[in-house]
Amino acid sequence: MEHLRETRPTVSRGRTAARLLLGAVLLLAGTGHLTVAREEFLAQVPPWLPVDGDTVVVVSGVVELALGGALVALPRHRVVVGWVVAAFFVAIFPGNVSQYLTRTDAFGLDTDTARAVRLLGQPVLVAWTLWSTAAWRDRRWWRG
Repeated sequence: MEHLRETRPTVSRGRTAARLLLGAVLLLAGTGHLTVAREEFLAQVPPWLPVDGDTVVVVSGVVELALGGALVALPRHRVVVGWVVAAFFVAIFPGNVSQYLTRTDAFGLDTDTARAVRLLGQPVLVAWTLWSTAAWRDRRWWRG
């Protein structure tokens, strides 16, 4: 194990700054889920989801807080955390699609164009996550 620590790939300051910023964004969003933006996030819960919408908002907020905290506080586990955060962004994508298809206004997204542009932002979040944590680059190192 000590051998792996010595050969751990380094991460640039830019990637580290981007990872910390992403962590802060998730911490802010998670806080919003549980406080001032709860209704806005509720608008993104797909109506076909067989779970109470408020429960989805609260649970996803707690998950965002945990993921944001992990991005900030667990740099040694950045590869695993990066893959989990990327998977989370993929998992919540149906909510953004639902908001577009149901034409639900939230977060200032009050036109089809604005909601469509928001859809394009999700792959950017996934790419940001994988780049800032170097999860894609270091996937082989992580396997040992």
